[in-house]
Amino acid sequence: MTEHSKTTPTNIPPVHVIGAGLAGSEAAWQLAQAGVPVILHEMRPLRGTDAHQTDRCAELVCSNSFRSDDAENNAVGLLHEEMRRAGSLILASADRHKLPAGGALAVDRDGFAAAVTDQLKSHPLVTFARGEVDGLPPEDWDKVIIATGPLTSPALADAILKLTGEESLSFFDAIAPIVHKESIDLEKAWFQSRYDKVGPEGDGADYINCPLDKPQYLAFIEAILAGEKTEFKEWEGTPYFEGCLPIEIMAARGANTLRFGPMKPIGLFDPREQRRPYAVVQLRQDNALGTLYNMVGFQTKLKYAEQVRIFRMIPGLEQAEFARLGGLHRNTFINSPKLLDGILCLKAQPRLRFAGQVTGVEGYVESAAIGLLAGRFAAAERLGRTPVTPPGTTALGALLGHITGIADAKHFQPMNVNFGIFPEIDPPEGLNKAQLREWKSGRKPRLSARALGDLGGWLTGT
Repeated sequence: MTEHSKTTPTNIPPVHVIGAGLAGSEAAWQLAQAGVPVILHEMRPLRGTDAHQTDRCAELVCSNSFRSDDAENNAVGLLHEEMRRAGSLILASADRHKLPAGGALAVDRDGFAAAVTDQLKSHPLVTFARGEVDGLPPEDWDKVIIATGPLTSPALADAILKLTGEESLSFFDAIAPIVHKESIDLEKAWFQSRYDKVGPEGDGADYINCPLDKPQYLAFIEAILAGEKTEFKEWEGTPYFEGCLPIEIMAARGANTLRFGPMKPIGLFDPREQRRPYAVVQLRQDNALGTLYNMVGFQTKLKYAEQVRIFRMIPGLEQAEFARLGGLHRNTFINSPKLLDGILCLKAQPRLRFAGQVTGVEGYVESAAIGLLAGRFAAAERLGRTPVTPPGTTALGALLGHITGIADAKHFQPMNVNFGIFPEIDPPEGLNKAQLREWKSGRKPRLSARALGDLGGWLTGT
């Protein structure tokens, strides 16, 4: 293992953070900003993974979208805002490198990762250690954050499993293809966001839409079902996360599943046919130059040659050239409700704290959010304070509560942030049915307003 030392305060021992993905990068930043030295361990490039292509921090290996940025009506948008207010490195970097994406926060993946890496490398309290931690961290590492993500190295994963006595819980994560824009036929496709929605850096026409009529759609579904897939006998029995299903799994559930999923035509209008299409494939800008677009929701385990053949059946993509084809990798997460305490420490060995997707949260933002909390909790301990958890009424607190106690440990599965994990607000007494319906229509903005109000008190107290 190679380590590059920096001058750090001698009276505060460092916290070791294992993994420089979204969660580990955020945890390291929160620690350093609090005045606590960090040694950030990353095995890339000395040891690669099935999904990463660089040695940069916070490399995005799947989508380039952080999803909705609507803090009033969407739980992940609210989480964005809470993290911004908490001084998140990930959200600050995303905001600096955002791309047009309707109401979503999408980023130039290269610029984003470079920004996160540069910020961490230039921080005087962050030291990089390149190399694999191939087992439980040494005993003299008294404070450790394990943020190795879904691609935890086998040696470390095995050591954790032996320590906890738990069997690994795993699922497949699928990667969507990326297309060169110049190869898309814009005589057949058109630019439009659903309902012409304008979002950060967007103008209401942020997606390229490729329409299919009914015969084209049914032929496409038939081709997907018949197409040759990559099989993983070693991984048989591994469940898929419902929020990232391969298209062939969705297609097998029924002919209309994709048309009511990623290929839904709702909110779109084909200007050439002067009507809503029967189904549509959307492509979202993937880099700042606007030269690459990813196929939204088109994660797949089709073999590469089959992907090219079948995806070129889509009107507008007949001559498509692919910068990257879809693929699958296996994700692993721990049974957090059983194994972790309320501040993300492993009950069996409290010096070890977990963060990110390995805890059973799903999504870029959620992973970074748990990294933010882990970093803050570890910093408080290092500075002699008692860690304070965010209120359960906030997005941060609701997500933390879900993975550390509210979720059923017997049936624990990855979870995106959503308003269903927030405590409800009771309606005023004496409302009639019409008044109650109207009151309920403002549920999401009401939950968001309460969250941001309660967040302020937590930030002030920490």
